[in-house]
Amino acid sequence: MAIPKTHRRVVLVRRPPGEPAELDFRVEEVPMPEPKHGEVLVKVHYLSLDPYQRGRMRDAASYAAPVGLGEVMTGGTVGEVVKSQHAGFKLGDIVEDRLGWQEYAIGGGPTLRKVDPAIAPISTANGVLGMPGMTAYFGLLHIGQPKPGETVVVSAASGAVGQVVGQIARIMGCRTVGIAGGPKKCAFVKDELGFDACLDYKAEKDLDAALRAVCPSGVDVYFDNVGGTITDSVLRNLNFFARVALCGSISQYNATAAEMGPRLFGTFVGKRVNMRGFIVTDFAQHYGPAMRQMGDWIRSGKLKYREDIVDGIDKAPRAFIGLLRGENFGKLLVKMR
Repeated sequence: MAIPKTHRRVVLVRRPPGEPAELDFRVEEVPMPEPKHGEVLVKVHYLSLDPYQRGRMRDAASYAAPVGLGEVMTGGTVGEVVKSQHAGFKLGDIVEDRLGWQEYAIGGGPTLRKVDPAIAPISTANGVLGMPGMTAYFGLLHIGQPKPGETVVVSAASGAVGQVVGQIARIMGCRTVGIAGGPKKCAFVKDELGFDACLDYKAEKDLDAALRAVCPSGVDVYFDNVGGTITDSVLRNLNFFARVALCGSISQYNATAAEMGPRLFGTFVGKRVNMRGFIVTDFAQHYGPAMRQMGDWIRSGKLKYREDIVDGIDKAPRAFIGLLRGENFGKLLVKMR
């Protein structure tokens, strides 16, 4: 494979006060890096765009450091080793790591892992067999702890995490209800993924009443990807001893001021609700068995997935802005040219 002398990358140039704009990013062409001892050069095939990246654009304390101005935007990648100075990786190996928004990258740290293309298409290493899939698996099974016959509700149900949560809930013998935006997404969630019901939050005038109608026995597990008023409606329908897994709050990521809160927590006392926020790396030591189980479910047809792929790194900023607006349909990826 001929390696060019330069490649493109996307850097952060401004911290947006609200919704990001394309001017907050810059696509630049830079010299090709050379791997040192213990490193590899990776040609990126797919870049993952995820809601958490919005938090990295803020200069605020969090569980991970923010992206510095002028630095490459953070992001998960899957690609091919094209040069190696690392004893554990050879030319042609397919690898996954968080190498950022760029066409080529230097890897070699402890999080760089090999991907087996025989298991599933390599794009899944950024999706159902990567961070989103692991988020769904551990958030639902370890925090939600669903039991057969219970009702599980998941918001952003057609997204990278939500679509997997609902399918695992069905595998566990649960009644599964999704919440998504628009009739096409709801039809996909119900008809293709097999959810028992899906509510279109954009069309429902009274989401509380709609939830009561499709969850007549209440809600036992809620997997929250969105926060805000949608989550308020679900929380008002929780059962005694319900479990809430707090994964994300995409409805709030572009907010310029915090909404009023906390809300509804008084009911958690009487109902003895267990609510826990989590980060997927909390469960990193258990990834191996989880990956094998997810792979088995995919091969058997029990677990399906949908990807939303855009072409070219120059499209990444616009696609990311659309992700935060809910414009994507499935796991959002950038395919490098």
